[in-house]
Amino acid sequence: MTKPNLNIKKRIIFLMFLFFILSVALVVRLGNIQIIEGEAYKKEAFSQWSRDITINASRGTIYDSKGKKLAVSIKSDTVVCFPRDVMKSIKIIEVEEETNQNSFIFDFLNMFRRVETDTPQESETEIPNNEHNVIPNKTPDEIADILAGILEMDRDEIYGMITGDTDYVTIKRWISVKQAEEIKALSLSGISVIEDNQRIYPYNNFASHILGFTNIDQAGMYGIESTYNEYLTGEPGRRIVNTDGNGIELPFEGFEQYYSPVDGLNVVLTIDEVIQHYAETAVEKAYYENNAKSATMIIMNPNNGDILAMASKPSYDPNNPRLPFDDAMKSKWSGLSGQDLQKEWYDLWRNTSVNDIYEPGSTFKLLTAAIALEENKASINSTYYCDGFVDGIISETKIKCWRYYNPHGRQTLAEALQNSCNDALADIGLAIGKETFFKYINALGFGQRTNIELNGEAFGLVNSPEIMRDVNLVTQAFGQGISVTPIQLVTSVASLSNGGNLIKPRLVKQLVDNGGNTVFENPVEIVRKVFSEETCKDMMEIMESVVSQGAGISAYIPGYSVGGKTGTAQKVVNGKYSEDLYVTSFIATAPTFDPEIVVLLIIDEPKDSYYGSVVAAPVVGAVIEETLKYMNVQPISTEDEIIKLEKLYVSVPNVIGMTLKDASYELERIGLKHNITLDVEEDIIVKDQYPKEGTQVIKGSVITIMLN
Repeated sequence: MTKPNLNIKKRIIFLMFLFFILSVALVVRLGNIQIIEGEAYKKEAFSQWSRDITINASRGTIYDSKGKKLAVSIKSDTVVCFPRDVMKSIKIIEVEEETNQNSFIFDFLNMFRRVETDTPQESETEIPNNEHNVIPNKTPDEIADILAGILEMDRDEIYGMITGDTDYVTIKRWISVKQAEEIKALSLSGISVIEDNQRIYPYNNFASHILGFTNIDQAGMYGIESTYNEYLTGEPGRRIVNTDGNGIELPFEGFEQYYSPVDGLNVVLTIDEVIQHYAETAVEKAYYENNAKSATMIIMNPNNGDILAMASKPSYDPNNPRLPFDDAMKSKWSGLSGQDLQKEWYDLWRNTSVNDIYEPGSTFKLLTAAIALEENKASINSTYYCDGFVDGIISETKIKCWRYYNPHGRQTLAEALQNSCNDALADIGLAIGKETFFKYINALGFGQRTNIELNGEAFGLVNSPEIMRDVNLVTQAFGQGISVTPIQLVTSVASLSNGGNLIKPRLVKQLVDNGGNTVFENPVEIVRKVFSEETCKDMMEIMESVVSQGAGISAYIPGYSVGGKTGTAQKVVNGKYSEDLYVTSFIATAPTFDPEIVVLLIIDEPKDSYYGSVVAAPVVGAVIEETLKYMNVQPISTEDEIIKLEKLYVSVPNVIGMTLKDASYELERIGLKHNITLDVEEDIIVKDQYPKEGTQVIKGSVITIMLN
């Protein structure tokens, strides 16, 4: 035997070395796969032979302050599809058909075997029986037809979903119990009925601008649903099932894993459902009776900042937020393009109490007077003279009092507010000065967010002293040239009612779990001290006189001490004050000796009468009476008040056809006041009036005289 030569030895050594290198590389690679990348591959493998289905958590309930459920989540099934399973069912059907053919051949051969032996024979091979051993399958066309009939959906729409290039698709959410049972009984390939949650608002459009709504995925949109979405949502659960090599779910329950969802926290509001109902009814009446663009009411507890009610009309149903509010809106929306319709939705969902700004008009005079009292620029006994026009400023436009044609003459501070005299308030504003005026406006929170628990809150518009001229100071003193949000105005007037503290408005009281345990308590927050108690006491006395003796008398409630102020402001259109469009308002607090509530009503663009004393004050008075009685605030009726009440009402005379001068005299003779709709001479003839002849009104009420 010949010995291997040197070349052969070299080749052997090279091959051994190469084998060693390859072995080391293989070991390194296997180690990398097993140790370093093992977890990633394990997850990938797991995803291939398992399916992870999300189970939505039950969204937390929203309660009113007394425990009434305003928004709830209910269990409701949803139909989902795994298109991969549906498409692979076609292959299974083909296999089933082939198996059925083989079964026929086996049966045929066995028949001959039994004939040959003349004895029954057991087959060594188990014969597949389609009736018992194979799960029946349907083609995508058949599945689409079946589901379309059960779910009352378009057949082609369903077909497109179940044959799409996706792993998972929702066919229909929140189906009925009967529909769920029918689909489950069919065991359709790739079709599952899973547990889901549906958001329900039991009272439809009740408090809709506070609550907001959720989208199809149960995420909060607008209102408390949005701002507290993180707490309401909870943690979703999971259902993990095993699948075979074709990705089809295995029918063995032992392979399934279920992780329960964690329900969201519940939100307790400061809203009182009964008081909210009073507000909702009032704004709906004001909205329709005045054919207005909108109506808004806020009721606040001035002592802790709690919002007891916040209502706006038009509103919407959170269960169907894209449906029109009434027939007029339905007609307006018909035929709109997608973009225009979407704008209408956004306008409808806006909460005017916090999202919109407006010029407050004469309601702002309360704050100007309070600033003057606090800075000793006026006292409750100070007097002012109204000659119909504002003197002492340089302005291109002559500023006049609303009753320039019949000036108020000499009046006290209280009488100036009773008469809502622009001339007197202009003098007060000039006495305060720009820097001081702005300091208090800033301290009262104007031009800033109140940080109430709602999204989209506006800042308002306030002139700084650097750019403020005397004419700006004068107009802002009586409520023009400054823009505020309704929530800002309510909060600032509440400071006059609670001893001078600006308190942050509060809509959410606490968060609780399903066991009733408090998880978070929202504290009462005093932002700052603005006015002294002495100033507030004087202002309560003045505000009470406005209702008992002044323009706000139609808000008078026998037995209750109500203080308030009317407001009528021209709207700015294209940079100019409109002669036709107004914002009418009334703000009040009651009882003035121990305030429990502050109420603001705003009516945007009323079509007939637009004076706050005529349109807004009576509505607020009625709501205050209902609310105080509900809160068990007992009326105090003195003997003097009973006598006064008996003489309080008068019948409106007919002044149509009279000259303005004669009509003015006739109304004032029986204790009524009046407003006119445009600049006139005294001999112009009255064409119409509101209220009409014979209407019973409280003495001191304002009658609107129309001259064109």
